[in-house]
Amino acid sequence: MRKTLFKVHSWLALIAIIPLIVISITGSVLVFKSEIDGLLMPDKHFVVQQQAARLPMDSLIDKAEAAFPEYVVGSWELFNNTTADRLYLVKRGTDDWYKLHLDQYTGEVLSEPVSTTHYFTDWFLELHYTFLLNDLKSLPGQTGTVLGFFFALFLLTLGITGLIIYRKFWQRLFSVRWRATLQIVLSDIHKMTGVLGSPILIVLAITGGYFNGAVWYHEVIEHAEEEHYTITNKLYSDDISFERILNDSKLQIPTFNTTFLVFPREPDENITLYGEVNTRNPLTSEYANTITYNKQTGEHMANWDIREAGAGWQVIDSFRKLHFGYFAGLISKILWCIVGLSPVWLAGTGFYLWLTRRKRKKHSQRNRVLQRKSANVL
Repeated sequence: MRKTLFKVHSWLALIAIIPLIVISITGSVLVFKSEIDGLLMPDKHFVVQQQAARLPMDSLIDKAEAAFPEYVVGSWELFNNTTADRLYLVKRGTDDWYKLHLDQYTGEVLSEPVSTTHYFTDWFLELHYTFLLNDLKSLPGQTGTVLGFFFALFLLTLGITGLIIYRKFWQRLFSVRWRATLQIVLSDIHKMTGVLGSPILIVLAITGGYFNGAVWYHEVIEHAEEEHYTITNKLYSDDISFERILNDSKLQIPTFNTTFLVFPREPDENITLYGEVNTRNPLTSEYANTITYNKQTGEHMANWDIREAGAGWQVIDSFRKLHFGYFAGLISKILWCIVGLSPVWLAGTGFYLWLTRRKRKKHSQRNRVLQRKSANVL
């Protein structure tokens, strides 16, 4: 069994070596996405908080619509700190999405609408999840998403098989034979790195695979036979007061704080608020709870409170913080970044060890052939 698992482990690593290196490097960088955005574009990412409260939501929406009438607001990411609000717009009559930054305290537009992959970290995020393959016209629309899902499965298999193969390595976990040959030293470091990093890599594989799988299922399975709706005008009543909706949401779910507002983008959709609540669970995400309002009347329709949900839903909700590693602040982010890079080292050392074994095997086979020929001559 161990020999079979070793072959599976080796061949999977060889097949997926390049994609896993890409996923590893991009994922480790994206752990600090917010910090990098702040460094690269501080004038767009940050706001000077000159007043204690945000402007009314209706005023902010009016300012965005007046500034860019050729777009329809699709969703709105809200912040109550020095991070600027982020808007996601759809160009009328198209399926093209754009991103915009806006100062929620003054209403000032901080950037022009740009592609959702225009900024460096957004482009990196697309590379991380889809290898930039989804937008290629020569390939089916979700090719990159599907490949990302399967490479997540590969990473999961590598982590599990590695732990099984080297399950007794903990007995000499930190014992590297530094005075031995290079092959032995690298083998020891490879095992130690893999054993220590595998638990986190397994978590990253499960959560990343879930995200890609969920997108693929939603786009390809659930809406396979539906004609995609192209939005040309906003699909909610002009009489809707979003400020009233935001205030009402705090009454619907105690301690609810809206973090993401989704406008109706298809005729059968309504207005949905995503938000966070006070909870003892450090893994509860900032999008864990939802409240839905009627798009024509603004009346409350439904709530979803993660604190009342089953264990399965709470586990799925925890995937966001577990994947990006920000559940314990800077400490967990640094740890996730370091371990996230470990597949690069594992790929390099693993490839070297595989190449060394292959050369040694060929050398042994050649010696056996020579020995047979010598025996025949004699």
